[in-house]
Amino acid sequence: MQQLVLRQAARRVPGLRGLATIEVPIREALNMAMDEELERDDAVFVMGEEVAQYQGAYKVTKGLFQKYGERRVFDTPITEMGFAGIATGAAYKDLRPVCEFMTFNFAMQAIDQIVNSAAKQAYMSNGDMSVPVVFRGPNGAAAGTAAQHSQCFAAWFSQCPGLKVVSPWNSEDAKGLLKASIRDPNPVVFLENELMYGVSFPMSDAAQSKDFVLELGKAKIEREGTDVTLVAFSKMVGYCMEAAEKLAADGISAEVLNLRTLRPIDRDAIINSTKKTNRVVNVEEGWPQCGIGAEICAIIMESDAFDYLDAPVERVTGADVPMPYTTLLEKAALPQVEDIVLAAKRTLHRTMYGAAKAA
Repeated sequence: MQQLVLRQAARRVPGLRGLATIEVPIREALNMAMDEELERDDAVFVMGEEVAQYQGAYKVTKGLFQKYGERRVFDTPITEMGFAGIATGAAYKDLRPVCEFMTFNFAMQAIDQIVNSAAKQAYMSNGDMSVPVVFRGPNGAAAGTAAQHSQCFAAWFSQCPGLKVVSPWNSEDAKGLLKASIRDPNPVVFLENELMYGVSFPMSDAAQSKDFVLELGKAKIEREGTDVTLVAFSKMVGYCMEAAEKLAADGISAEVLNLRTLRPIDRDAIINSTKKTNRVVNVEEGWPQCGIGAEICAIIMESDAFDYLDAPVERVTGADVPMPYTTLLEKAALPQVEDIVLAAKRTLHRTMYGAAKAA
């Protein structure tokens, strides 16, 4: 409670806020972003199931209904196709909807509106009609919610021209990227993680500012390294950071690359880190076939980064099965820190065929 009071006081008094970095949970960082953008631009509004009077299924929209009223923050019926269509149509008419899905598993009901209506309109109108809508909500595995509620759709949406796809890891990511997404003239799919909402991260004085916006399409090196690159997004970035600590204890220097944006993906960051460390491990919760890791492999293969590889790229992914319900099987179906450590060590003990033959 005392920490919450100090955090609120730091926000109210600019001089105090500048004294130190504060700890901010992901849900609060997202709330800050929407609050600031609602205040900044009258065209912004928030809609979705239980986002208003109940203040959000995960309390991400807490307080926004009370502050901005029912015209700017409103609840929708349980019909994803319907309210995604309303959001898309509103974006056609120069409004900036932030449309929450209680989970992106339910967004499958609205896939036609997202892909066929929002994503393609700028192209099909010859650039005359932009669609500045943000579809946001939790993506990927929760805990004990079984196969229909624990799926990562990052690769699905990332394949679609016309969409931008964003997936933050920490609080600064969440705030800066969501603000950028709301301001972007294109439809943005903003993939959060349910299990991360209550996790707190340091937020710098600069990130606390209302002017803080992160550029879409730019990855961030969270930890410098020289022996192997660990590439990830969302929750898996934290797992990679833990794995890097364990690897460091064994004398292995791992670089951790936080992708942040999946479309457009930061090809330069991937290529440059590959050239630096000569070994790559990609980590994601999603399924292996046609996943984000497969695209990263293709980027490396199709660029001069391939010539710098000293070993094949390793992929650590979710198991190629529907998500089990039981706890032990669920854990076995998702990447764990030890899986990343083992993959990194494996790639350090492998060589490319050509290099081995030359030796």
